Amino acid sequence: MLAAALVAGVGGFFAAEETAAAQSKIAVIDVRRAMLETEEGLRVQATLKKLFDSRQVELDAKQQKLQAEKEALEKDAQNKKVPQEQLQRRFETLQKQAAELQAIAMEYQREMQREETKATTPIYQGIIEIVKRIAAQDGFEMILEKTAVPYARADLEITDRAIQMYNSSRPGGGAAPAKPGATTQPGKPASPGAPPPAAPAPAPKKK
Repeated sequence: MLAAALVAGVGGFFAAEETAAAQSKIAVIDVRRAMLETEEGLRVQATLKKLFDSRQVELDAKQQKLQAEKEALEKDAQNKKVPQEQLQRRFETLQKQAAELQAIAMEYQREMQREETKATTPIYQGIIEIVKRIAAQDGFEMILEKTAVPYARADLEITDRAIQMYNSSRPGGGAAPAKPGATTQPGKPASPGAPPPAAPAPAPKKK
């Protein structure tokens, strides 16, 4: 009888654990996608892309000019009609300009990162508030970041629901937003990624 009671007690314990686990409600959300696919997030992407495009045009123009000067220097060095001292000065000037252009490219990239953070932080905060509302409404004990979870059933994801609730919570929400121009990846704003300008070729040596 004592053994039977012990077995019954253990069985009851595990049954209670299984019941508690079955009653636990967990969901997942892709926070970044939720941020960027809201109407506000799409507008931010369009604004950032416009800024990136303008910066890229400036960089391309400067790099093309630098490349033309490099080719002219190489041509003059091959013709051997320009004094070596003058070629050396031009080479040093090109090196300096290449370093300055690389610094400009890095600063443009930092600027894009600052602008993205500034524009998306309020959206992030809003999405987190929506997550809290969904948890309260549906009794979720935990809502996990989808990208940190190896696997989750599709029906456990609340990303689309969070996007809809975010849009409807904003003034004028619910209208279909205009899609921004092409981005580097779907759902991700463009960011400057052009390689730094190449340094000019070494100055020709005296023979």
